[in-house]
Amino acid sequence: MSEPRLDFHTLAPKATRALTQLSFATGAALDERLKTIVDLRISQINGCAFCIDMHWAHLLKLDMDPRHINAVAGWREAHRFFGDKERAALNWAEAVNAIPHRSPSDADFDAVRRHFSDAAIAELTYAVGAIRAWNMLNASFHTPVPETPYVAG
Repeated sequence: MSEPRLDFHTLAPKATRALTQLSFATGAALDERLKTIVDLRISQINGCAFCIDMHWAHLLKLDMDPRHINAVAGWREAHRFFGDKERAALNWAEAVNAIPHRSPSDADFDAVRRHFSDAAIAELTYAVGAIRAWNMLNASFHTPVPETPYVAG
């Protein structure tokens, strides 16, 4: 097991507060469940165990079926659990998260725009940026998965 490298919350409190505020400000145009599904998926891709644990627990508290949560990593094949709107959001989130490896295509943008307003797309994209920042911080500094899932807020 890797030891935590440093406590970035304590060492950079102003930046931590600002990122926390950004996290809470994003997704106002999205429902809580969808935003949390996106947070979980991006955390899975970025390998942030702390965030995966937190968002998994949050989805359970939102009464999401454990099979549905487990299928987030395979959402493209799990049609039983994900409708067109969720699929469009997850596709857009993955495309945005992949930058600079690939820029979201016009097809990616058209797909998300069929299900979301421009304001919701902006909120979703900010949400991806915020969770990506948390993933980078927690993974870089080896933030351990707590004994019980962390509860944001």
